[in-house]
Amino acid sequence: MHSIYGLLRAAEETAASAESLQENIDQKLEEASNLLKTLESYIPKIQSFLINAVLAVLVFFIGRFLIKRLMKMVYHILKRGHVDDGVRRFLMSLIRAALYVLLIVIICGVCGIQSASFVAVIGSGGVAISLAMQGALSNLAGGVTILLVKPFKVGDYIFEEMNNGVEGTVQKIDLFYTQLLTIDNKTIMIPNGTLTGSRIINVTSQDKRRVDFRIGISYSENIDRAKSVLWDVIHANKSVLEEEVNDVIVRELAESQVVLEARVWVPTEAYWDVLFYLNENVKKQFDRYGITIPFNQLDVHVTRKEEAEVSSKA
Repeated sequence: MHSIYGLLRAAEETAASAESLQENIDQKLEEASNLLKTLESYIPKIQSFLINAVLAVLVFFIGRFLIKRLMKMVYHILKRGHVDDGVRRFLMSLIRAALYVLLIVIICGVCGIQSASFVAVIGSGGVAISLAMQGALSNLAGGVTILLVKPFKVGDYIFEEMNNGVEGTVQKIDLFYTQLLTIDNKTIMIPNGTLTGSRIINVTSQDKRRVDFRIGISYSENIDRAKSVLWDVIHANKSVLEEEVNDVIVRELAESQVVLEARVWVPTEAYWDVLFYLNENVKKQFDRYGITIPFNQLDVHVTRKEEAEVSSKA
């Protein structure tokens, strides 16, 4: 009896295990079926994403190629129109930036992003961006002002007084910065906003400049003789524009010297050469003719009374 009872119990346990196993199998099959259904539902989305990604890449490369070709056309059009070099570079940068923004909008449309929502995002973020980029926007506005008003152009030598007397030749006028090259070959980047808000001296905007050369002579010297020597030195320099009104005048009767001033017109590019020439050769000619150039000195005069007092004390 006991053996029969044990066999029946074992059979019941085996049946229960088989039933539990069947339930597990059915559950796993149901989960696998649900997973397949989920994957099947995502397959169109994945296919659409891949297609959009491939189209976006194609649009990007095609758009970049077209932008390069278009920029070359714009460059030649501006060059044939004899547009100033600085204006041309500025417009090229502005047009290139606008075209790439348009390309990004097109790519977003290809990827399924609604342009209206894209514009709404840009509009909502515009205030925050404008606050965060006040300096950049100021420089951008300064760049536009420089190109419209044209206080200087590429190739001009300018002097900007706000940044400790920064000066140099204008190499490039970009959207936000103007690049200067100093005479000792240093590159200086000045924000356009700073340039439009400061005093700018354009040294080379005109084709000729006046050299104002001053030198002092002793009160004991003959003024006409000194002026004649100055004229000889001036006429010996071939860069001096003889057709202009050049002059040598008595600038000032100072405490210890008579100040003469030579006002000489020269081509702009010869300004420094003529100035240095006058510095050197006027001194040489004055030495040759014995014309005294006074310098600061202290003369001590001792009277006989003071000499007697000093002798008695000794």
